[in-house]
Amino acid sequence: MAFDQIGSASPDLDDVSYFKRAFNAVQELIADDLISAGHDISDGGILVSILEMAFAGNCGLSLELKSEGHSLFETLFAEELGLVLEVDKNKLKSVMGKLKSAGISSEIIGQVTEGKTIDLKVDGVNHLNEDMAYLRDIWEETSFNLEKFQRLASCVDLEKEGLRHRQEPSWSLSFTPACTDDKYMLATSKPKVAILREEGSNGDREMSAAFYAAGFEPWDVAMSDLLSGAISLKDFRGIAFVGGFSYADVLDSAKGWSASIRFNQPLLDQFQEFYHRSDTFSLGVCNGCQLMALLGWIPGPKVGGVLGNGGDTAQPRFIHNESGRFECRFTSVTIGNSPAIMFKGMTGSTLGVWAAHGEGRAYFPNADVLNSVLDSDLAPLRYCDDSGNPTETYPFNLNGSPLGIAAICSPDGRHLAMMPHPERCFLMWQYSWYPKHWDVNEKGPSPWLRLFQNAREWCS
Repeated sequence: MAFDQIGSASPDLDDVSYFKRAFNAVQELIADDLISAGHDISDGGILVSILEMAFAGNCGLSLELKSEGHSLFETLFAEELGLVLEVDKNKLKSVMGKLKSAGISSEIIGQVTEGKTIDLKVDGVNHLNEDMAYLRDIWEETSFNLEKFQRLASCVDLEKEGLRHRQEPSWSLSFTPACTDDKYMLATSKPKVAILREEGSNGDREMSAAFYAAGFEPWDVAMSDLLSGAISLKDFRGIAFVGGFSYADVLDSAKGWSASIRFNQPLLDQFQEFYHRSDTFSLGVCNGCQLMALLGWIPGPKVGGVLGNGGDTAQPRFIHNESGRFECRFTSVTIGNSPAIMFKGMTGSTLGVWAAHGEGRAYFPNADVLNSVLDSDLAPLRYCDDSGNPTETYPFNLNGSPLGIAAICSPDGRHLAMMPHPERCFLMWQYSWYPKHWDVNEKGPSPWLRLFQNAREWCS
């Protein structure tokens, strides 16, 4: 059923074998890196498919279609099966040749333009000449209005307006990602890292996989194992506090988890002993990051906050996102100077990472503590815009953290807490996009494996 329906003939598939050949031919073109972008002709027909590509690419188009005896509505909005492919001019001849060899018909219907105008002609007659951003605003209007029911209206407006100025992120790396050295992977004795989880945690498997890929011996440790005495932290070189929603976040993020430690003196003593041992490190991600803040592990008692069951009102912590809702995005971050052992050799890199949280805004009750963190380079990771500049602007900074702060470390660099999820993208196939100039193996490790490898090298 279609609203205000025009016509009564539904799209159909007349030739299954032709469909199969077309699919396989396009897969080969993708494998040979001959296609820049593509879209199936589906809801709304060929015009809507092309417009959606322009909206996503933030670009203009010059289109020249042929009606071939069909009405204007049929030409523009018929939903018969087809594909629209964007191809570089230098690769066009090769693409057309490969499609012809596969028995697939194709024709050139237009080109991307430098200006952001949509120019449409059918049989030489101009039917549309409009600003792309204006058309996109109309297309997105309903979605943005709905978003205002669940997000701060000013954040919705910022994202809407920001679409006009988006560009390809200027990601760059100061190092070359590589697999972990065999001397670590094949070692008979590996440093143990406790992958610590609580009721409601959900990031333990990815975290285990990342540490294993870096040459560690990861152990699945539940809080109940520590509370019962079945496992002791003295056996481990590292702790990874994983992400998730401990105790469903009903008391605010990680408060229930931190209480199970802070109000159990023997267990608190065990954690403090681990914290102060010079041969240990810890990583807290998302919910684990929030936990490390509530425990006073970052930036640490010498900077702000205290270890212990009494807490400290000056302790930095992470509170509800400025947008007022849970945010899940593949966002840009930049790595700066810091003593963090896990960021060694990564300074100067700007790259993407998954982030998913509802309470990720860094909050510093005491301005002196914030200044101390900044002066001591204890905020090694910042959310950044498409140009790689640290920012407080939504949605680049998805939670509203001051100065784009996405992570905090201890002065000695052994303890690191970060809201984004490096363990969810330590392999390149977990990346939704990356620059073509990156020197990476698309089936190999991503730049984020280096973070875990740094911990392994430090342990040796």
